[in-house]
Amino acid sequence: MASPGLAADLHVHSKYSKRPSQWILQKIDCPESFSDPKLIYGRAQDRGMDLVTITDHNSINGALEIAHLPGTFISEEVTSYFPQDGCKIHVLTLDISEEQHRDIQQLRQNIFDLVPYLREQEIVHIVAHPFYDMNNCLHIEHFEHMLLLFDLFELNGSRDDVQNQILQQILASLTAKDIELLADKHSLEPAGERPWVKTLTAGSDDHSSLNIARAYTRVPEATGVQDFLQGLRQGRAETHSQPATARTMGHNLYAIAYQFYKSKFNLDRHVQKDALLRFVDSALTGKIGSNRGFWSWLYDTIGAGRNAWSFTRSVDKDLCSMIRREGQAILDADPDLLILVHDSGLSLPERENKWFDFVRAASDRLIHNFSQTLVESASKARLFNIFQTIGSGGSVYALLAPYFFAFGLYSKDRPLARACLERLQGTPQARRNRSYKVALFTDTFDQCNGVALTLQSQANLAQNLDKELYILTCGSQLDLERQVNFVPFERIEVPEYPELDLACPSFLQVLDYCADNNFSHIHTSTPGPMGLAALAAARILHLPIYGTYHTSFPQYASKLTGDPDMESLMWKLMTWYYNQLDKIYVPSRATGEELRAHGIHQDKIELYPRGIDTHRFHPQHKNGFWEKRFGLRRDRLKLLYVGRISKEKNLETLAQAYAQISKARNDIQLIIVGDGPFLNQMQDDLSGTRAVFAGTLTGQDLSQAYASSDIFVFPSTTDTFGNVVLEAQASGLPVIVTDQGGPQENLIPEQTGLIVPALDVQALEKAVLTLAGDPQRLQKMKVQARQYMQERSTQEAFVQSWEMYEDKAQNIEGRTIFQAHTKFHQIVTHES
Repeated sequence: MASPGLAADLHVHSKYSKRPSQWILQKIDCPESFSDPKLIYGRAQDRGMDLVTITDHNSINGALEIAHLPGTFISEEVTSYFPQDGCKIHVLTLDISEEQHRDIQQLRQNIFDLVPYLREQEIVHIVAHPFYDMNNCLHIEHFEHMLLLFDLFELNGSRDDVQNQILQQILASLTAKDIELLADKHSLEPAGERPWVKTLTAGSDDHSSLNIARAYTRVPEATGVQDFLQGLRQGRAETHSQPATARTMGHNLYAIAYQFYKSKFNLDRHVQKDALLRFVDSALTGKIGSNRGFWSWLYDTIGAGRNAWSFTRSVDKDLCSMIRREGQAILDADPDLLILVHDSGLSLPERENKWFDFVRAASDRLIHNFSQTLVESASKARLFNIFQTIGSGGSVYALLAPYFFAFGLYSKDRPLARACLERLQGTPQARRNRSYKVALFTDTFDQCNGVALTLQSQANLAQNLDKELYILTCGSQLDLERQVNFVPFERIEVPEYPELDLACPSFLQVLDYCADNNFSHIHTSTPGPMGLAALAAARILHLPIYGTYHTSFPQYASKLTGDPDMESLMWKLMTWYYNQLDKIYVPSRATGEELRAHGIHQDKIELYPRGIDTHRFHPQHKNGFWEKRFGLRRDRLKLLYVGRISKEKNLETLAQAYAQISKARNDIQLIIVGDGPFLNQMQDDLSGTRAVFAGTLTGQDLSQAYASSDIFVFPSTTDTFGNVVLEAQASGLPVIVTDQGGPQENLIPEQTGLIVPALDVQALEKAVLTLAGDPQRLQKMKVQARQYMQERSTQEAFVQSWEMYEDKAQNIEGRTIFQAHTKFHQIVTHES
């Protein structure tokens, strides 16, 4: 019967790895690992490893501490460099002597000196995490060099599994011809007799002792250390691993930092006295608590240890007490988290997920307290409190920083891995043919406004056209396919706009979702809470972010508050936000010019096509709707307004104009469709006239209402586009709009509608009476309006916008890769 062989985790760090590459650990002067070598040995054996080695950075001290124990061998992870540009590369060297270690340290500054020595000494050597760009120098050419230098490549147990899969795909498809071409290209002799045949190994790359043996290598039929190593040389390795996520790396970073502070502040003396600290200790060291029984333990710990956090006295007391209070509240609200403390059977993913849930809940609570305190201090003019609160807001960032770093690290090297795959597989068209996956963020998806209706239409079209567009919302009442609805942890009410309340998502949950679903791009249709989440997620995940400027927020702010200073403040916020985006799509040239005038970079702004559902909005729906539903007379001309009834739509101008129109003619009936805060005032203003307030209409009713009317009027100056103007023309109505904002660009002047000066009551009155007084012209403009819209179908516009979107994405990706290659070649040319 064949032996099952031997297993070993070939990449583990101990406390002798002292120089962290992660800036977050550097900032607190924390070593890269706190794991004791003997602890590593015990845990590796407990988790089924037959052989144990330690691979500290440029050190064998950890391996030497356990070298006397059975089944061990001395190894290290060597930092080496490509001499042409200083690009870092890590090489695992297995079963080395102290003398070989000293030689390696002398040679490691140049990878082209190091590898020949390792071959000469017959030292098993493996390139670790080959797509990890440690010092922002790694390019495709470096990876090509690795293919020539190394026979053994690592599937890294703490890195992005997408990159591991790409590595497997590349190595499995290599041919003798590929290696021959690379050898000629780089003038470098390849390693091994069959250099196109590569062997994969696996190691956990553990730094915290939590994930030892999460990934490991087995050599079948091996019976000892030398037999195991010979199996690696001969390519007889089998890899085993649980795929890691960004949560895994984040959990490790929290663990390392906690173990550092635990040692620095001697926290062991407090752990058994405090429930929260005991939970943190179990989550970040892997230790299991008392076996006295869960319920008795829970009873004791929830009330324990008033003075256990005395070590924090040197830190801000209010902040520490808030963190402690909120942390304990989380455990009280979710006792299921406490399973970390007493259940040794939890899997590694389960443990890291429990910790993630705890940190997410803690950050949500801190953000909630922070925002409430800030608003309260501002409302009561407590300036000192405001500055203090803003300063303490940094605690939220500090709490989340390990996850921010982990998620960013996981995503930043994916483009390079994909570029290597595309080049080495000889498929230069792959990027063009790749299906893009877009996350579109919105705050108001389920509201009855033009923006929401447009997004709903785009979502349906994307589904019908098999485009991967996902709508990310928060607190929405809708539940469409490919809509992701996050549960809000807080809602922000806008008193001046009662229909709008902004739901705040848990940012860590948003970030995790975007990373887990491997989106290629992020699109934001809002600068609100979801838009801020979109921007932060895009920056952390190194994704391109596009945005649409749908709404004139500064003008809205001025109109709704009556305070011109609010408009100035809002423009500052809009300029900051939209300048962070890679591309800004505007619905009209006027909107683009307005953004440029307020300081938004011109090269970011681009006009995008908008369309209308020409089947839903069509003259064929004319059926006497107003006569049947509202009892209006058939012989009266119907003057229609559809939209929000609010001040920013300049409905005071319309009311005044209609009052004059009613005196001139008694056969023109104004019909107002919609609802809003100005409704009561407008009803008062138009009392005594023939104006009809129809309320909100949707679906077939709205289609029939349009088609059964005669003229559409839209006095707004704050709309960036005015989707209702398209709906009206598609229904066969000429339109009257103002000379400010986007609607004026959505008609053919004097053919499908009229443009009048903004806020000019007499001009609006004259335009209505002119059309009403010329039935022949009015009929001709109705026909022309419909013809104009027939070429602007929603589907055609969506296809054009998606194609434009893909073109921009390719340009951004292509430029990034091209610039990297150019930089590489410039360096090589300069050096030679």
